[in-house]
Amino acid sequence: MTLVQLRIFLAVAELGNVTKASKELGISQSAASAAIATIEDIYQVKLFDRVGRSVFLSDLGRRFLPEAQSAIASAKNATKMLRMLSEKTSGSLQIAASQTIASYWLPRRLAAFNNRNPAVAINVAMSNTHGVETAVLEGKADIGFVEGKVNSNGLRLLKVDQDQPILVVSPKKWPIVRPSIKDGNIGNLPWIVREKGSGTRRVLEDLIVQNNLNWDSLDIILELPSNEAVREAVIAGSGVTLISQQVVNLSIESGLLRSVSMDLPPRSYTMLLRKKRALSSAEKAFTTMINENVIT
Repeated sequence: MTLVQLRIFLAVAELGNVTKASKELGISQSAASAAIATIEDIYQVKLFDRVGRSVFLSDLGRRFLPEAQSAIASAKNATKMLRMLSEKTSGSLQIAASQTIASYWLPRRLAAFNNRNPAVAINVAMSNTHGVETAVLEGKADIGFVEGKVNSNGLRLLKVDQDQPILVVSPKKWPIVRPSIKDGNIGNLPWIVREKGSGTRRVLEDLIVQNNLNWDSLDIILELPSNEAVREAVIAGSGVTLISQQVVNLSIESGLLRSVSMDLPPRSYTMLLRKKRALSSAEKAFTTMINENVIT
């Protein structure tokens, strides 16, 4: 039994008339009648009762109808799948991401995207928030990811996740630390911070401004260009820092660092796209996957 014969059977069953069914399908009446007759002859069944020019499903026909419908639906799904598989997304993606995102959040998503779209070449450049913003604006990157505040109004901002900053110290060097914004005693701590333009540094900057404190009043002993460098300096006991929980989770679990309770709000991970710019097929596929939060 062919799919064509099944489609003819379904059309005749729906319309109750061979002539109408043949017109609906764009075939001759004789071809439609022959298809029904062939099925009935091969399987020795009677699918329709004929009354004048009208036809009605027999008891066997009514029982067969759901199976025929299921077979046609499966064929349509198979066709749709093949079309999707044949429409391979190709091209390249230039992505710029801040250090925290590039090192700890983005890799699994890139792997998931590559599994789906192996024909797309991906290049990732790591920078701080300001550098990522500039790269997207200047067209050096197709898509950007930052956790800091973005200043340009030439970008579309899409929140894709969030991160929790925490205060960490060396448990050996700082067994007891009770920082308090209200009491202003965070100025008494030796701080290790990221460079200007970093989203991680911005957490501390915003915290100070919100509480009417002065950045210059902080005891900044080290300014370092990466999260990993900051983390290692804190482990060594050089000072304290505010940093993404993702960066220091393993160090906390192993006892190399200790988190100190502070009421800090989470910060958003944001995807940056240039406004008024059409996305390529690769960019559409990637942004769709990110928005769907697909991780495998």
